[in-house]
Amino acid sequence: MKVEGEGLPTLVRLRNIPRLSPRQKDKDMEKERCDVSKSCDSCEKERACSSKEKEEHEEARLAQKLSHIRNKIMVMSGKGGVGKSTVAVNLAASLALQDYAVGILDADIHGPDIPRMCGVENRPLLSHGVGVNPVRVFKGLQIVSMGLLSQDPDKAIVWRGPLKHKAIKHFLGDVNWGDLDFLVIDLPPGTGDEPLSIAHLIKNVDGSIIVTTPQDVALLDSRKAVSFSRLINVPVLGIIENMSGMACPRCGEKIDLFKVGGGAKAARELGVAYLGHIPIDPKMVIRCDAGKPFVTDPEPSVVKTTFIRLSQEVIKAMDRRAGEIASVVHSDLEK
Repeated sequence: MKVEGEGLPTLVRLRNIPRLSPRQKDKDMEKERCDVSKSCDSCEKERACSSKEKEEHEEARLAQKLSHIRNKIMVMSGKGGVGKSTVAVNLAASLALQDYAVGILDADIHGPDIPRMCGVENRPLLSHGVGVNPVRVFKGLQIVSMGLLSQDPDKAIVWRGPLKHKAIKHFLGDVNWGDLDFLVIDLPPGTGDEPLSIAHLIKNVDGSIIVTTPQDVALLDSRKAVSFSRLINVPVLGIIENMSGMACPRCGEKIDLFKVGGGAKAARELGVAYLGHIPIDPKMVIRCDAGKPFVTDPEPSVVKTTFIRLSQEVIKAMDRRAGEIASVVHSDLEK
């Protein structure tokens, strides 16, 4: 039968549109309802998704978790033994004592010391359906670390880059951090896999703090940490000179064990802020080994005051950065 009329072209075009089968419709509807709070491993429909769809889901899940964290700060050092983890713990604790919600991500996969320094090494991470809950240290401070997953603290973790990247991704995307004002990320020494993974996964790290000691060898490596931070587009908040002199316990005279002033000089030459120096205090070792952040000591001290001032400098730096971002956004909207 011959069909004529103005509606013919429209009918022909409609006839050429592919129709979805009922099964395909149901599958698409299920994907639209995919719960971003669940990981693919815990989803009963996981087998129906392709590898690309799973990857996209995990990216969305990670972005959703990170959207609840206002400030992400890396604590770095060019070499080991400069007290980087000590600075990370006491900076985080100082912020928490000022009523901020703070998390510590221990990204030192091979040498996770944060649980011991916070006194929670015997409290494992627990899964609760839609993720893993971080371990609470005290009000306002919680941590996640490989040290909370290993059943044998003496067993070495022998992993290459891809496994470490996957672990850090789980720490960011599968942990129920909740709403945080600050996430302090304690990185291993150097400029290797872990800081690269953090920069890749978070994408907009708000800043890095470089920890050094006054001697020339440490300063040489701290310069590399500054260069690395700039290379991955992470703003350098400043340099801290740790172990900078000490007071004689007998007479109170200042003793420069490792020289002093190198951190301030490096900061000037590199054009970054100098956040101050932290003297040696024998009580620091005692409290760290006992699992008590130094700043929680009720007795006043120079070191405690320095950490509180450091935390306040970080707060100011984050406020300035937030203002700069808001200014850029406002400028773009006016164009």
